[in-house]
Amino acid sequence: MDLDFLNRLDFHIIKLSLSNIILMKKCLLFICLPFFSLSVAAQTKEPLQLNKTNIKQVVKALTLDEKVKLVVGMGMHIPGASAGLLPPNDPEDDKITPKVPGTSGRTHAIDRLGIPSLTLSDGPAGIHFMDLTAAKPKYATAIPIGTLLASTWDTIMTKKAGEILGREAKDYGIDIVLTPAFNIQRNPLGGRNFEYYSEDPFLSGTIAAAVTNGIQKYGIGVSVKHFAANNTETNRMKLNTIVSERALREIYLKGFEIAVKKSNPWTLMTSYNLINGTYTSESKNLLTDILRKEWGFKGLVMSDWFAGQNAATSLKAGNDLQMPGRPDQVQTIINAVKNGSLAMSDLDESVERFLNLVVKTGTFNNVPYSNKPDLKGNAAVSRTVASEGMVLLKNDHALPLSKSSTVALFGNASYDIIAGGTGSGDVVKKYTVSLDEGLVNSGFKLQQNNKSAYENYIKSEKAKKPAPSFMDVFNPFVIKEMEVKNEIITASAANSDVAIITIGRISGESKDRKVADDFNLTDAEKQTLKTLSESFHAKNKKVIVVINAGGVIETASWNQWADAILMAWQPGMEGGNAIADILSGKVNPSGKLTTSFPVSYIDVPSSKNFPGKQLPLKEGEILDPVMPTYPAEITYDDDIYVGYRHFNTNNIKTAYEFGFGLSYTQFEYSDIKLSSSEFKDKITATITIKNTGKTAGKEVVQLYLNAPSVKLKKPSEELKGFAKTKLLQAGESQTISFTLTPGELASYDSNISSWIAEAGNYTIQIGASSLNIKKTKQFHLAKDLVVK
Repeated sequence: MDLDFLNRLDFHIIKLSLSNIILMKKCLLFICLPFFSLSVAAQTKEPLQLNKTNIKQVVKALTLDEKVKLVVGMGMHIPGASAGLLPPNDPEDDKITPKVPGTSGRTHAIDRLGIPSLTLSDGPAGIHFMDLTAAKPKYATAIPIGTLLASTWDTIMTKKAGEILGREAKDYGIDIVLTPAFNIQRNPLGGRNFEYYSEDPFLSGTIAAAVTNGIQKYGIGVSVKHFAANNTETNRMKLNTIVSERALREIYLKGFEIAVKKSNPWTLMTSYNLINGTYTSESKNLLTDILRKEWGFKGLVMSDWFAGQNAATSLKAGNDLQMPGRPDQVQTIINAVKNGSLAMSDLDESVERFLNLVVKTGTFNNVPYSNKPDLKGNAAVSRTVASEGMVLLKNDHALPLSKSSTVALFGNASYDIIAGGTGSGDVVKKYTVSLDEGLVNSGFKLQQNNKSAYENYIKSEKAKKPAPSFMDVFNPFVIKEMEVKNEIITASAANSDVAIITIGRISGESKDRKVADDFNLTDAEKQTLKTLSESFHAKNKKVIVVINAGGVIETASWNQWADAILMAWQPGMEGGNAIADILSGKVNPSGKLTTSFPVSYIDVPSSKNFPGKQLPLKEGEILDPVMPTYPAEITYDDDIYVGYRHFNTNNIKTAYEFGFGLSYTQFEYSDIKLSSSEFKDKITATITIKNTGKTAGKEVVQLYLNAPSVKLKKPSEELKGFAKTKLLQAGESQTISFTLTPGELASYDSNISSWIAEAGNYTIQIGASSLNIKKTKQFHLAKDLVVK
């Protein structure tokens, strides 16, 4: 600026004193110099780039098209997948090479603002890659399925399983792992029950929080799923779940609430189904009112893959990210903003939540990745976790086996173990250890004729398997069980010390199980087991059944033929070694059931209407070629009485009750104490557990609560606490403590939309299962307590 003009002011006109002129010069300098500085800065200012402190500024800088790109994924990029099976991606997106090929999804990048593309991978039982063209596939550790993890009843152990996923995701450059999955195992035929934890929401939510903490420890986000009431695979994309508000709150949402509050997951995934007529991904009540306002969830909400109906409606409800993303969803959102049916503020809010996620990720923070996970070390952890969650259902002096035993091994799965379920929960693993290998590794001898026969049969049958296809996700190749001739069984009884038969079952995404030949044994399996029992028992030799399945099967009709039954679940890639660890006594079984085993399927309260009623197609409606889904509905008329809540309350006998599991030792419960006989803000219960046997072991201690039920009917007991002891040596004791807060006492009263703890006497029941209660103690609540 030319400052000389001040010296040329006409002092005759303005008649300023010299001191006033000096003052004016100073003022003008003060006013004008900042403008001079700003003009220079404007010429040298760096372009706006996303960081943790300028997210709102970046949102304002985005164009409408860019905002919409951020809330709609880039589609599925699966090398080798047949054309036409998946909805089309944006052609421009398909030109961009994925950072990690074969993963489940990715988000758009906005390079000009420093916003990178994120990589999302499935992962309930290990990091999931799907690349049908890879000459050298990426391998991951196949950990035990979710039900086995929960059957450990051990948050330390399940956190370690989560850490495997966190480490391997970090090693592969993945940002978000789509796990834990922990919908309620409402019915034993649920096709994805293997991914889920339990029929009980308290146990499910607590285990999910432990897994989440294990994964997020490594700077990897999770997506807890599927929110909510997604308990059926048949017609899952259009299934309307009709459920009472109380059952929804107490059974199907409670686990998610626990996980959100105990582990702060980075993201949450909505489910395919509708709840009472509204898609979960389009439910403002579910996503905004309950999840965010009531529970305080701060993270991002994404849809399940191809879920929902209207992307703009989803955004308005609080579903921030549409996955895997389709071009038509982009246009739907743009049109909605332009016509005013979607407020720009709603879109901005979702974009802001997305950017808050981005700045936490390894990709944004340039965290290096090796593509070389420690598969050997992780497999060792997986083996330990697997042995901790196997459940010994029966043991008539048959286990542990003598190390000098020669074993006659039967069943396809004995030689070709089922490590996990199918679909997005599957894992590309470098190897699997089957039971035959595990037994040999533990020093046992195998009856060779059986081994050769099964290996030859399995090899010849696998040769018939068609070339790998994307459809394998939904239609897995299954080998029919080998027929066993009676003379083979007779020869085995003469030349072996013990018989082991493995019953294998597999299920997965998009299909539910059947009662015949799945929940129930096949006629051939029953005949083989019966003949084994007669032949071996005639020579005073034992028969052991190993169940290698993702879910419950019927056991009551054949239980008497077996001397021992081990529920091994689907134990991951090291399963054979882990099973052998239990059978040999190297590991004392300590797993407990997280779901009830009914005597018969008809005893299950949801058996009458599972998997729902299929409705006719609307005029002009066509079926998806990959997931043919009809409109359907299912009514949850079991209400809050799911699993043991039904069986125990109504005194219906089970084959094995919720929480059941045997050990090679015995435990004594004593010295139960309460911190008070009157409930105020909380109450603490303590109990001492002593190993009274001769073998070191662990015990799962379970606390159930019986509550007053004058105003609201309640189950006879509900799980409110659990803990697993350390490895107790013979004669060693440990004291366990449980603290109950008002939340554990309360039930949901839909008449007043509140959680209420009813006044009266409460009974704490502590024991080894939901029926094997060892000690009880009462406390009193003086008046009704509104919890929230």
